[in-house]
Amino acid sequence: MTIPGFTAPHPGDLFELRFSSTARGARLARRLASHRVHEWGHRYGSEVNDTVSLVVGELAANAVTHGLVPGRDARLRLVRTSGGQLRVEVSDTRGECVPLLRAVLPAADEEAGRGLVLVAALCQEWGVTDRTGAPGKTVWAVVATTAAPA
Repeated sequence: MTIPGFTAPHPGDLFELRFSSTARGARLARRLASHRVHEWGHRYGSEVNDTVSLVVGELAANAVTHGLVPGRDARLRLVRTSGGQLRVEVSDTRGECVPLLRAVLPAADEEAGRGLVLVAALCQEWGVTDRTGAPGKTVWAVVATTAAPA
């Protein structure tokens, strides 16, 4: 997978999880991501932990809603970089269904369309790439952290 600025991480700086393409699977991905970020020193309730949880929750929800292929799992990957960033990647098997950031916020009575606006506002950058070695896509986002977590 080619993601801008990505280099192979040290094994302790990588977390991967395959999760079922269900709402329950997306919730599990969000909770386990929060747990991993906590173990990396960004405690529950901290800005970094809350941001990663929100980003994973949104990307995982999108994967199970718009990237669903029956019988296929989704994948979460967290990478802690040496540059003080956390990279969130969520992959699904629907490459033709690429997310786009809306140019205009949805109307107040619309129930969807705000998630990627939040991701774009909270992250340094985000994007979409093709999955390497498998059908589908990977949606990724970079969350800034402090160099030394509390």
